[in-house]
Amino acid sequence: MDFLTVDHWDEDIWQKWKEIYLEAFGGKNAKPEKVLRNMFRKQMSSFHLAEDQGRVYAIALSGKLEGTTSLVIDYLAVKKNARKQGIGVQMVDYLKRWAKDNHHFDSIVIEVEAEETEENTERVEFWKQCGFQDTSYVHHYKVVPEPYQAMYLKLVPEAFIPEKAETIFQHFSQFHQKCFRGA
Repeated sequence: MDFLTVDHWDEDIWQKWKEIYLEAFGGKNAKPEKVLRNMFRKQMSSFHLAEDQGRVYAIALSGKLEGTTSLVIDYLAVKKNARKQGIGVQMVDYLKRWAKDNHHFDSIVIEVEAEETEENTERVEFWKQCGFQDTSYVHHYKVVPEPYQAMYLKLVPEAFIPEKAETIFQHFSQFHQKCFRGA
């Protein structure tokens, strides 16, 4: 599996990336293309792809939480017919190396839907398998109906993760506001 990261809008990469993005998030929780373009215009995001022999199998979108040394994985998805084969774990392992080695992040944070469904439980278990720890706080955004929970992974032992998950969500809220502002 080959991994690629691009920190600027690239139309060819977007065309490869969006098929899996829309397959996974198009019916729910997908940011519109104009918002994604806005994020790249503001230099706040990177596209990540996992491909083999020219075929893309997994994608991720990441950014930096301002005021922290944490990378946020905003989206991560594996092509539907390639799931349960370890590709998602490989993508997360790549993101860990990329975050630590190239950008000096000391932690990674994510938001996961907190509604008790089988799908959400599987997602939480996936992230735990990748080394993430969950927080007990459940956040309710004003603009989306579903509740969220933060999960985090320390890349180095001395990484600072706020004790209160509410603080992590303040950073998430700032990140999302910046994504949409001016789109």
